[in-house]
Amino acid sequence: MSDSPETGQPQDGAETEAPKKRRGIRVMSLNKLIPNMLTLMGLASGLTSVRFALHEQWEFAAMAVAVAALLDALDGRVARLLKGASKFGAELDSLSDFVCFGVCPALVLYLWAMQDAGRWGWIVCMLFAMCCGLRLARFNVALEDPDKPTWAGQFFTGVPAPAGAGLVLLPLILSFILSDTFVREPLTVAIWMLATGALLISTIPTFSFKASRIPRAWFLPVMITIAVTVTFIVSAPWWTLAMVLFLYIGLIPVSIRRYKRLLARDAAGLPPEDVDEIEEDDDDGENAVSQPRA
Repeated sequence: MSDSPETGQPQDGAETEAPKKRRGIRVMSLNKLIPNMLTLMGLASGLTSVRFALHEQWEFAAMAVAVAALLDALDGRVARLLKGASKFGAELDSLSDFVCFGVCPALVLYLWAMQDAGRWGWIVCMLFAMCCGLRLARFNVALEDPDKPTWAGQFFTGVPAPAGAGLVLLPLILSFILSDTFVREPLTVAIWMLATGALLISTIPTFSFKASRIPRAWFLPVMITIAVTVTFIVSAPWWTLAMVLFLYIGLIPVSIRRYKRLLARDAAGLPPEDVDEIEEDDDDGENAVSQPRA
């Protein structure tokens, strides 16, 4: 028996509509915005280096790329500290790296020296930028490898993009402290750019300082070293930056030797050498090796 319409009750067989849920405003955590803001600041700094190069302000151009590298080192660390890592941030960081450390240094060097070489100078600059793009694409794919051993996080495959940008700008940096008669020759710059591009796409293991863990006994010496380096950067920035780049080149054979030693121990089923040497701190996993942003 169905209810009468006068009673206001639903009749038999009638379906009642569920009240529609009001959709609220979608919000994003500020913790996820801060790392992306740092990435955009680094992108702006990298692009500004091209503007300085167009006005032949070479020192400002090199400094803008260095600032972009500094911001690139900060955004990933800040994302992990604030637990604000996201897929969007990783993709944005990767695109920013390609522009700041692949395209911008190539354009700066083209305007500084390589345009005198005509079409061949432009081809060399394009090759360097392409090598940087290939290196970043390989890095993004390697992050998805589930079979990578834990100690492999101590190394990059090839020279990372920020270091590659610093290395490729080394002739420009040397011109600030030495005569640019030799270092500004298109042939010299071309050979150096091709060599740096080869390091970017190579399989040479290089140290990943983002994943490094410092033993307690080394904390004070490391902090003193950083303070001394900052002092020299403020007092003699180009000499210091050149020495840091040469030191990085000198560390490449060391990283290769250590990688081979760890690889041999892993093949023999032995733990890494420093597994018992580093005392873990109770700092919510900050000493754990995490995946860096692309």
